[in-house]
Amino acid sequence: MRFLLSVLFVALSFTTAVHASEAPADAHAADRAQIQKVVEAFKAAIIAKDGKAVRGMFLPGGSWLMAMDKAGLAKVRAKHPEAKQLVPGSYEEFAGFVGSAPKPIEEVFSNVRIQTDGIVGTVYFDYRFEVEGKATNHGAETWQLVHTDDGWKISAMLYSAIMDDNG
Repeated sequence: MRFLLSVLFVALSFTTAVHASEAPADAHAADRAQIQKVVEAFKAAIIAKDGKAVRGMFLPGGSWLMAMDKAGLAKVRAKHPEAKQLVPGSYEEFAGFVGSAPKPIEEVFSNVRIQTDGIVGTVYFDYRFEVEGKATNHGAETWQLVHTDDGWKISAMLYSAIMDDNG
Protein backbone atom coordinates (compact mmCIF):
# COMPACT_ATOMS: atom_id res chain seq x y z
CA MET A 1 0.00 0.00 0.00
CA ARG A 2 2.83 2.37 0.87
CA PHE A 3 4.37 1.70 -2.58
CA LEU A 4 1.06 2.45 -4.30
CA LEU A 5 0.71 5.76 -2.41
CA SER A 6 4.29 6.72 -3.33
CA VAL A 7 3.64 5.99 -7.00
CA LEU A 8 0.39 7.97 -6.87
CA PHE A 9 2.14 10.90 -5.15
CA VAL A 10 4.94 10.94 -7.75
CA ALA A 11 2.41 10.75 -10.59
CA LEU A 12 0.37 13.63 -9.16
CA SER A 13 3.50 15.70 -8.56
CA PHE A 14 4.60 15.16 -12.16
CA THR A 15 1.16 16.07 -13.50
CA THR A 16 1.08 19.24 -11.38
CA ALA A 17 4.59 20.21 -12.53
CA VAL A 18 3.68 19.66 -16.17
CA HIS A 19 0.54 21.79 -15.85
CA ALA A 20 2.42 24.52 -13.98
CA SER A 21 4.98 24.76 -16.78
CA GLU A 22 2.29 24.92 -19.46
CA ALA A 23 1.62 28.64 -19.14
CA PRO A 24 -0.35 29.92 -22.11
CA ALA A 25 1.99 30.72 -24.98
CA ASP A 26 0.25 34.07 -25.40
CA ALA A 27 0.39 35.04 -21.72
CA HIS A 28 2.24 38.22 -22.70
CA ALA A 29 0.90 38.71 -26.21
CA ALA A 30 -0.64 42.06 -25.25
CA ASP A 31 2.67 43.25 -23.80
CA ARG A 32 4.53 42.16 -26.94
CA ALA A 33 1.96 44.04 -29.04
CA GLN A 34 2.50 47.18 -26.93
CA ILE A 35 6.26 46.88 -27.35
CA GLN A 36 5.77 46.42 -31.10
CA LYS A 37 3.88 49.72 -31.06
CA VAL A 38 6.95 51.37 -29.50
CA VAL A 39 9.06 49.92 -32.31
CA GLU A 40 6.66 51.28 -34.94
CA ALA A 41 6.44 54.67 -33.23
CA PHE A 42 10.25 54.87 -33.08
CA LYS A 43 10.55 54.20 -36.82
CA ALA A 44 7.79 56.72 -37.61
CA ALA A 45 9.37 59.40 -35.41
CA ILE A 46 12.66 59.07 -37.28
CA ILE A 47 10.96 59.44 -40.66
CA ALA A 48 8.97 62.43 -39.35
CA LYS A 49 12.14 63.92 -37.81
CA ASP A 50 10.25 64.16 -34.52
CA GLY A 51 13.01 64.38 -31.94
CA LYS A 52 10.52 65.11 -29.16
CA ALA A 53 8.68 61.84 -29.85
CA VAL A 54 11.98 59.92 -29.85
CA ARG A 55 12.96 61.53 -26.56
CA GLY A 56 9.63 60.53 -24.99
CA MET A 57 10.23 56.83 -25.71
CA PHE A 58 13.22 56.63 -23.37
CA LEU A 59 13.54 56.26 -19.64
CA PRO A 60 15.61 59.21 -18.35
CA GLY A 61 19.15 58.18 -17.48
CA GLY A 62 19.15 55.12 -19.71
CA SER A 63 22.24 53.83 -21.45
CA TRP A 64 23.25 54.03 -25.11
CA LEU A 65 26.24 52.30 -26.70
CA MET A 66 27.46 51.83 -30.27
CA ALA A 67 30.06 49.17 -31.12
CA MET A 68 31.82 49.76 -34.44
CA ASP A 69 33.10 46.97 -36.66
CA LYS A 70 36.88 46.80 -37.18
CA ALA A 71 36.83 47.79 -40.88
CA GLY A 72 34.61 50.80 -40.21
CA LEU A 73 36.73 51.78 -37.23
CA ALA A 74 39.86 51.69 -39.40
CA LYS A 75 38.20 54.03 -41.93
CA VAL A 76 37.12 56.43 -39.20
CA ARG A 77 40.56 56.31 -37.54
CA ALA A 78 42.16 57.29 -40.86
CA LYS A 79 40.51 60.71 -40.41
CA HIS A 80 40.17 60.72 -36.61
CA PRO A 81 42.95 58.66 -34.98
CA GLU A 82 41.39 59.08 -31.52
CA ALA A 83 38.17 57.26 -32.53
CA LYS A 84 37.08 54.41 -30.24
CA GLN A 85 35.43 51.09 -31.10
CA LEU A 86 32.86 51.49 -28.30
CA VAL A 87 31.08 54.81 -28.45
CA PRO A 88 28.78 55.79 -25.61
CA GLY A 89 26.03 58.20 -26.51
CA SER A 90 22.60 59.20 -25.35
CA TYR A 91 19.05 59.18 -26.55
CA GLU A 92 19.13 62.95 -26.10
CA GLU A 93 21.88 63.27 -28.71
CA PHE A 94 20.01 60.96 -31.07
CA ALA A 95 16.73 62.83 -30.56
CA GLY A 96 18.55 66.09 -31.35
CA PHE A 97 20.01 64.54 -34.51
CA VAL A 98 16.59 63.25 -35.60
CA GLY A 99 14.93 66.61 -34.97
CA SER A 100 17.52 68.57 -36.94
CA ALA A 101 18.41 66.18 -39.79
CA PRO A 102 18.61 68.26 -42.98
CA LYS A 103 17.92 65.26 -45.24
CA PRO A 104 15.33 62.46 -45.18
CA ILE A 105 16.33 59.72 -42.72
CA GLU A 106 14.95 56.30 -41.93
CA GLU A 107 15.87 53.28 -39.87
CA VAL A 108 14.70 50.05 -41.51
CA PHE A 109 14.18 47.08 -39.18
CA SER A 110 14.08 43.37 -40.02
CA ASN A 111 13.99 40.12 -38.05
CA VAL A 112 12.41 41.85 -35.04
CA ARG A 113 12.21 39.64 -31.95
CA ILE A 114 10.42 40.71 -28.77
CA GLN A 115 10.52 38.98 -25.41
CA THR A 116 8.85 40.10 -22.19
CA ASP A 117 7.48 38.95 -18.88
CA GLY A 118 5.17 41.97 -18.74
CA ILE A 119 7.55 43.96 -16.54
CA VAL A 120 10.77 44.09 -18.55
CA GLY A 121 11.28 43.34 -22.20
CA THR A 122 13.88 43.09 -24.93
CA VAL A 123 13.73 43.89 -28.61
CA TYR A 124 16.44 42.53 -30.91
CA PHE A 125 16.57 43.21 -34.64
CA ASP A 126 18.73 43.83 -37.67
CA TYR A 127 18.71 47.41 -38.88
CA ARG A 128 19.81 49.57 -41.76
CA PHE A 129 20.09 53.34 -41.30
CA GLU A 130 19.42 55.37 -44.43
CA VAL A 131 19.95 58.99 -45.42
CA GLU A 132 18.11 60.03 -48.58
CA GLY A 133 17.35 56.35 -49.23
CA LYS A 134 21.01 55.26 -49.12
CA ALA A 135 22.35 53.01 -46.36
CA THR A 136 24.98 54.70 -44.20
CA ASN A 137 25.37 51.89 -41.67
CA HIS A 138 23.73 48.65 -40.62
CA GLY A 139 24.04 46.02 -37.93
CA ALA A 140 22.19 44.48 -35.01
CA GLU A 141 20.37 46.50 -32.37
CA THR A 142 18.92 45.57 -29.03
CA TRP A 143 16.75 47.50 -26.62
CA GLN A 144 15.91 46.82 -23.01
CA LEU A 145 12.52 48.16 -21.99
CA VAL A 146 10.60 48.52 -18.76
CA HIS A 147 6.85 48.85 -18.28
CA THR A 148 6.18 52.11 -16.43
CA ASP A 149 3.05 53.93 -15.37
CA ASP A 150 3.42 55.80 -18.69
CA GLY A 151 3.75 52.64 -20.79
CA TRP A 152 6.81 50.87 -22.16
CA LYS A 153 10.04 52.91 -22.10
CA ILE A 154 13.44 52.08 -23.56
CA SER A 155 15.97 51.93 -20.73
CA ALA A 156 19.03 50.81 -22.72
CA MET A 157 20.11 50.64 -26.33
CA LEU A 158 23.10 48.77 -27.75
CA TYR A 159 23.89 48.44 -31.43
CA SER A 160 26.64 47.38 -33.76
CA ALA A 161 27.58 49.74 -36.57
CA ILE A 162 28.95 48.39 -39.82
CA MET A 163 29.67 51.34 -42.08
CA ASP A 164 28.34 51.25 -45.62
CA ASP A 165 30.15 52.84 -48.56
CA ASN A 166 27.28 55.32 -48.93
CA GLY A 167 27.85 56.77 -45.47
